[in-house]
Amino acid sequence: MTRPPVGRSVVQPNNIQSEMPGDLAPTGSYALAVRSAALIARGLRDLAGDSNWLVRKIFDGTASRGILSPHGQVCALRDDSSDLTFIDLEHSLPAFTLNLRQPPAATAFSADGHRLLVAYSSPQPSLELFNLRSKNSLGSWPILAAGAAPTSIELASSPSSSLIAVSCSGQRPSLSLWSTPQANASLPTSSLRQIETPDWIETQGDETDSAEAGAFAGYGRIAFSPDEKSLAVVAQIAGEWADDLIAVLDVATLRKKAVFEVQGRVTDLAWSADSRAFVYCSAGQAYAVDAVSHESTSLPFGAEKCAWHPHLPVCLFFSSWLRSSAQGRIFLADMDRLRSYDESPAENICDLRWNLDGSKAFAISPDGLAFLYEPDSF
Repeated sequence: MTRPPVGRSVVQPNNIQSEMPGDLAPTGSYALAVRSAALIARGLRDLAGDSNWLVRKIFDGTASRGILSPHGQVCALRDDSSDLTFIDLEHSLPAFTLNLRQPPAATAFSADGHRLLVAYSSPQPSLELFNLRSKNSLGSWPILAAGAAPTSIELASSPSSSLIAVSCSGQRPSLSLWSTPQANASLPTSSLRQIETPDWIETQGDETDSAEAGAFAGYGRIAFSPDEKSLAVVAQIAGEWADDLIAVLDVATLRKKAVFEVQGRVTDLAWSADSRAFVYCSAGQAYAVDAVSHESTSLPFGAEKCAWHPHLPVCLFFSSWLRSSAQGRIFLADMDRLRSYDESPAENICDLRWNLDGSKAFAISPDGLAFLYEPDSF
């Protein structure tokens, strides 16, 4: 059927037509109301370039740390408070706060979103677990010997929320796996498995470098594969111009499966839904690695953060820099066709997350801007 020209109504046989051919015929109020309602429902999305992203301010001031739960909650450590503030992203409403005994070194949600992991670096490096339903602490336990003083700590929850991975860098680097305590259960007294300086890393550099440059400096970002058989971990190398490594370890033993050399510092990594590949971001560029063939591919776009869809070959990325522009963007990428789409301008994104069923995605910046992605369909 041929669409009528813009500005003309469709004239049905029983309608009263104007005596002058080509004159406009009036439309009924019902049709106008339907069209207006549809336009209002679409809101500013079309005006913003047909994007499925909604942006809203959810808190004033700034936060030194902000992470997202798979239920659309923001956990923020705001600069004007020593407590963790939880905010419902979709409704921009404060939910509750958690009082901490000291500023955290790292925070992470469990994969099911019902618990919060909080790591402290001093006086003794330890991990505390909070039940977000009852809003109370389930207890804390040491993860390193007193005086170890790690320079950084990273946390990750396994997809079943039964395991916790803890990586540390510094003078006593370590990577450990812990069993997640359940309600009314005793706290862990030792890790399930742990490794320190691995034997599969060789010192980089040459004799002209400093003593520390090129040496293993500790573990960084970590991510469980969805089948919980593999753990991808960043091995950090000391030195201003050193390149990191990514190791894929067997979860059952923490033994090496594969090691990949990268260019620059790794800022994020995420597994595919089928556990057969992962993406990582380093030096502002995005890469994909086939975990079976161990082939690495440079993707046709840059990024510093990534989050793979829980079911589809779709990945969410944030890039702080665009060609011929100082502005950054959030965007989706079809990982089969390696094509980006559905982007939104964004800056200083500190976390990206899909919800549990993959119907929505979230992003948060330290200045309180929240991004909500809710497409009609994929």
